[in-house]
Amino acid sequence: MNIVENVSLKPYNTFGVDVKANYFAEVETVDEIKNTIEWASQNNQPLLLISGGSNMLLTKDWEGLALMLHLKGIEITKEDAEFAFVKVQSAENWHEFVLWTLKHNLGGLENLSLIPGKVGTAPIQNIGAYGVEIKDTMFELTAFDLHSEELRTFSNQECNFGYRDSVFKNEFKNRFLILDVTFKLTKKDHKLHTSYGAIKAELEKELISKPTIQDISKAIIEIRQSKLPDPMKIGNSGSFFKNPVLPLAQFEELKMKFPTISAYPSGDFVKVAAGWLIENAGWKGRRIGDAGVHEKQALVLVNYGNATGKEIFDLSQKIIEDVFLKYGIRLEREVNVI
Repeated sequence: MNIVENVSLKPYNTFGVDVKANYFAEVETVDEIKNTIEWASQNNQPLLLISGGSNMLLTKDWEGLALMLHLKGIEITKEDAEFAFVKVQSAENWHEFVLWTLKHNLGGLENLSLIPGKVGTAPIQNIGAYGVEIKDTMFELTAFDLHSEELRTFSNQECNFGYRDSVFKNEFKNRFLILDVTFKLTKKDHKLHTSYGAIKAELEKELISKPTIQDISKAIIEIRQSKLPDPMKIGNSGSFFKNPVLPLAQFEELKMKFPTISAYPSGDFVKVAAGWLIENAGWKGRRIGDAGVHEKQALVLVNYGNATGKEIFDLSQKIIEDVFLKYGIRLEREVNVI
């Protein structure tokens, strides 16, 4: 266990916000996790769990211990003629794991290609894109209980997944540290999700009429790279806001006022494109200091250089208030504000 004092967290968050932690530790085993957490408790240091740093906005220095996991490994734990159960450790890069599944011709995660972050944080957010969410393939996960210091297995149902939501963002917020996640993936007869127009258009451009899961992944990578900034070049956390979900009656009333509003059916509700709301409210490409809204995708807030977390937060608040004023819809942040 190596605990370091006064460490900048700039390299550990994709916004590139420069804040400091009183203490910082990297751990690779469950025993190291236990020892580090016990040290934090004995020294009255609040705990901040860091994974890929891709879904957090740090607005101030952390007056405690920042803990980063380095649990690595991917293995097929069991399989039959139709499915493979793949266990992946929490610190594995999400996109690299998706590429691993494609290399082994395992289907189910191809629509989630190029999403930033680590595997361990994916269930917390129930990450999703292009008609697919992690809940569609996640079988179970193992988590470390920070209260009892015991391991617990959560089934898919016990995670209580919702839209960008799970039990780990609500009643179990900041209680469990996810160690590994197991996915149930198809070995054949893959169910392809190509209903989103952008995917169809990209496949047609490549003259692909019978796509494979690899084709779909490549198409989605092309789409995302064409409109989303690379966190390695411009600080960002991907989509900053959730797409608001409205009752059908409320949406129909809104559509009468704004006929071109972009939305998608979602059961008995309608999911409105937050990017459309932000762009049509006039925020796309706007910048306040080094905090801005990306010029190609209004859903993404960016750090053009030396923006503080508070400056990015304040920009998001201005957007929320303006969208509510114009459309009567209050946007919710998708990122965790700390």
